[in-house]
Amino acid sequence: MKKIIILATAFLLSFTVINAQEKAGKQDTTTHISLYTCPMHPGVSTDKPGKCPLCGMDLNLSKKELLKTDVAKAYTCPIHADVVSDKAGTCPKCGTQLNLSLKEKMKAEAVKIYTCPMHPDVTSKESGKCPKCGMALTEKKQ
Repeated sequence: MKKIIILATAFLLSFTVINAQEKAGKQDTTTHISLYTCPMHPGVSTDKPGKCPLCGMDLNLSKKELLKTDVAKAYTCPIHADVVSDKAGTCPKCGTQLNLSLKEKMKAEAVKIYTCPMHPDVTSKESGKCPKCGMALTEKKQ
């Protein structure tokens, strides 16, 4: 139980620090550890892939680690579900425009998002001018 409380506290503190750095315009350059767990023995965890010492099964990324990777993915190809990117662009397989993921669409519905007509990757929560070309940002239609 103490381990869970310590891990939760460490996660909350690291989240706060990372969020503060992003707001200040700094990038996180620290190396992060991914946790691997046994599907049959969730108490068994390690920072490296391998075999479970209790049953010999392959260790998989923990559910928490899988959620972290899903959160970072914002754009998907409507044709190829395996193509995911954190930036707007086109699918490398078919050239189709990448769409916002369902989670990002839900976020956009809750908050007005403004974007540049010439640079769809430029977004803002407030109206203003595009930093790349100086055009006025327009409200993004859902």
